[in-house]
Amino acid sequence: MSTETASEVHDVVIIGAGIAGLVCARELRDAGRQVVVLDKSRGVGGRCATRRMLGQPVDHGLSYYHADDPDLLADLAAVPGTALLGWPHRVAGHGPPCHPAAFRPGQQRLAFAEGVNAFPRHLARGLDLRLGTRVLRIDPMPSHVALEIEDGPPLRTRDVVITCPTPQAEAILPSAEGRSLRAVQALLAHVVIHPCITLVLGFPLDGPAPDFDMLYPDDSDLIQLVSHDSAKREDPSYRVLVVQATAAWSSEHLEHGHDDWRAALTEEAARLCGGWVRDPAWSELHRWRHAKTMPSTEMSAPQVFGLPGGGKLGLANEAFTHEAGVQGAYRAGRKLAHKLLVG
Repeated sequence: MSTETASEVHDVVIIGAGIAGLVCARELRDAGRQVVVLDKSRGVGGRCATRRMLGQPVDHGLSYYHADDPDLLADLAAVPGTALLGWPHRVAGHGPPCHPAAFRPGQQRLAFAEGVNAFPRHLARGLDLRLGTRVLRIDPMPSHVALEIEDGPPLRTRDVVITCPTPQAEAILPSAEGRSLRAVQALLAHVVIHPCITLVLGFPLDGPAPDFDMLYPDDSDLIQLVSHDSAKREDPSYRVLVVQATAAWSSEHLEHGHDDWRAALTEEAARLCGGWVRDPAWSELHRWRHAKTMPSTEMSAPQVFGLPGGGKLGLANEAFTHEAGVQGAYRAGRKLAHKLLVG
């Protein structure tokens, strides 16, 4: 983590190293602004997450990218990795995908053999990025904005951008002080974010193999999708399925124990895919508390508010666009950067 001097005031501090935050930071940096990106996690990308499990990459959040935005497609094409164009190729079931645009005409789909996190890592190159940095509170001051940092000295900035999920944004804003902050809090309170409980199952390669890359069940109240994750890997050591629960089931069972999640999702996956799923060699669970913006609660565009000391507060993530998803977050991050530059 970088050392902060008492007199240093940054141009912009961005809270959140997901797609919106990284794109916004890149645009501002390229325009000559001095930008710092903070994130409480150890890695970038938010749900564009890849974790090595027993040495094998596993995408345990987003399964693949889909886009029709030329700029986003160009950025994806520039990623130094093995792009799997058109993935998923074998789609089973007729249930709804996580994002309704995924299979619309004109959408291009792709994944990466190295994992979906290859894209946010590409966007983060060259940025002043400070991971493992949790912001506790934002305090507008007469001449700057102060950010209280857990286990670290405060940061000072002229403008601040929040791209983390809206419940996390609400937690770090000060209590209502002035018309601007009351307006911010009202907007954030309007947005509803669904959770997602995810189960990863690993099997020996000499066992059964699913006949799909992606399954969207027709008749399950528990499971939104099953991704044949190891189908994306060049030389996998294990057959890996990633099982993502529906928003409704995840919300209802969010505070239940891991054993309950594992038992229910394994049994339902076995019903959908075959009895062999009941006997994995290993399994992992992950609880995404802030997985997906509820349709109809998102904003139409990123927002900029004036702060009492003359600085600006910007809001952008997939909730601040009409389309949500990665493409929505990408566009929101770019639009917010442009708003800050011309304001």
